[in-house]
Amino acid sequence: MSDFGHRLSTSMSLKHILQDRRLAEPLLQEIEKTAAEISRTVRIMEVCGTHTVAIRGSGIHSLLPENVLMISGPGCPVCVTPTSYIDNALQLLETSDTTVASFGDMLKVPGSDGRNLAGYMGGGRVRIVYSPAELLSIAEGTSGSVVFLAIGFETTIPTVAAAFLQARRAGLSNLYLYTAFKTIPPALRALLSSPDRQLDGFLLPGHVSVIIGVQPYRFLEEPGGVPGVIAGFEPLDLLQGILAVLRQTGRGEQRVENTYTRAVRTQGNPKAREIMNQVFEPADALWRGFGEIQASGLVLKGDYREADAALHFSLPPLYNLEPPGCACAQVLQGRLPPTECPLFGSSCTPEAPIGPCMVSSEGTCAASFRYGEAVL
Repeated sequence: MSDFGHRLSTSMSLKHILQDRRLAEPLLQEIEKTAAEISRTVRIMEVCGTHTVAIRGSGIHSLLPENVLMISGPGCPVCVTPTSYIDNALQLLETSDTTVASFGDMLKVPGSDGRNLAGYMGGGRVRIVYSPAELLSIAEGTSGSVVFLAIGFETTIPTVAAAFLQARRAGLSNLYLYTAFKTIPPALRALLSSPDRQLDGFLLPGHVSVIIGVQPYRFLEEPGGVPGVIAGFEPLDLLQGILAVLRQTGRGEQRVENTYTRAVRTQGNPKAREIMNQVFEPADALWRGFGEIQASGLVLKGDYREADAALHFSLPPLYNLEPPGCACAQVLQGRLPPTECPLFGSSCTPEAPIGPCMVSSEGTCAASFRYGEAVL
């Protein structure tokens, strides 16, 4: 019986197996061998913010060969939300009796003048939600309007859609969505279209892929594409994903490969997509660090447009504005490591963040501050 099979038979939990250092050693050796056969630096972007934290938290970034460089991408929804979105949320609080509901990470993101939503927590008009399902009770218990700051990728969007439909069925008309949803495949296209791109492959997001499946990434297999490997989040998951990208690179291949088969099905989750598509439709969206990307966002469909907070409250259009000295835009594009931002670790820390990459628990700067960067 193989060592892996023996560990399974001794009733070790799957999580413990996927974190077993002894099982990681053969993968690291194979990564070392495969990388040595590639006579150049291989730059792999982990698109997902959870991957970023997992890679650095587990120390994988420091165990890779010198010619394998992991780069963080735009996979943190808080980080790619423009500063002006926060400004508009603050405007809602200051010019109306609206209650603003939000995921916790958004509350510390500074607006263009340095203020944030956390400053309004004491008045009861800013509510933290841990799940969109909480929106129903918040709307029921509030006499005025409730605006949910609807940010997130394909992982979050179906749950927001389900909560919104539940509120509609309950006859609640005071719940509005201020949408800043983003979808991952258009962002990957934007990264590939950059004339000076320096990317050799993508570690594709596991959570998003649970929803969308494999097909939306197939454009990576077309001319001009790069290897794309869907990976999980435990150390062995990540090492398998990195090894798969290196093997494709060494063979001159560019395929979409799923190494997270215990969670990601080829077709994804059709039911989740059905709910999402019932409520939302594609629209151009403004990304921090990228500008406007066509059809990369989702907005409420015509039947539900009356619940669009941007329209109902006549909020100004979004624009990108970076704080002086903040390099979040370059970090999100994988062009600059966080440690090269002039504000990193000095005037910008998780306790006193200036840019969103230091605010979010999935932000690249926050992960680098906590776990450090690999020395290559």
